[in-house]
Amino acid sequence: MDPHLLRTLVAVARLASFSEAARELGYTQSAVSQHIAALEQDLGAPLLTRRPVAPTAAGERLLEHAGPLLLRLDAARADVVRLARTPPHGLTLAASPTALTPAALAALPPAGVVLRVLGRDGVPAAVADGTADLGLVDGLAAPSDPLRLPDVAPLTTHGVGEEPVGVLLPCDHPLAGRPGLRLGDLADARWVDAPDAGLPLPQLRAANGGHGFRPALRYEGADVRVLTALTAAGHGLALLPRSAAAGVAGTVVVPLVEPRVMHRIELVSAGAPAGAARAVIEALSPRA
Repeated sequence: MDPHLLRTLVAVARLASFSEAARELGYTQSAVSQHIAALEQDLGAPLLTRRPVAPTAAGERLLEHAGPLLLRLDAARADVVRLARTPPHGLTLAASPTALTPAALAALPPAGVVLRVLGRDGVPAAVADGTADLGLVDGLAAPSDPLRLPDVAPLTTHGVGEEPVGVLLPCDHPLAGRPGLRLGDLADARWVDAPDAGLPLPQLRAANGGHGFRPALRYEGADVRVLTALTAAGHGLALLPRSAAAGVAGTVVVPLVEPRVMHRIELVSAGAPAGAARAVIEALSPRA
């Protein structure tokens, strides 16, 4: 299966337009149509309806495979390029918002840094495809357990640290006076769903048997300050690292005591990091 044809299919399905996909990919519309027709002929099944442009059932199934396949190809190319190139003097770091702790920022070189703030799944992908030299990603995990990261390529992780998590509530919330909160206390509360700025609600929902934790508002940005302001304004609770939640005006942070989960941060790298990337890993690696 030709990866160029797969990339065309992904673009057409995402944009729901042959002409927009042609413009984005730098092809003629006729070439895009030929790519899709060749892929459909190869697989013996229609992949897209034309009016409107949308994936068929077979197309949906192929698209589920296409993303990981194309990312693996990009990762393989980036891995080979890393072996051949001269180690860069600068550093491109991809990071999820709540992974950017003061210690992580202090470990960056004084010059030549590009910082890309991405969603959690985007950080390993950026390291895999070579658009970032290092990744800094965070999430929820049991104490001392590694994060469960997407399997996008052979990557190496380096534990940076972990801290307790807390529930951020408005000061006048009925649960604000509790010394600690259990998962069961929170299932029916109003939540802000902030997949990039906060810690992920789906993990809490899964731990609660797939029930509860319905968002009252969804925030699709990456600014933690906006998330905390939404909570202070009464739009819903937020789950955050304790250090990120502390000291926000109009709110209190109450420890999550059951289940016992931690906010964990890991560095993600590919190949054998050198230069500035190696220095950051050494600076952030816990000392024995």
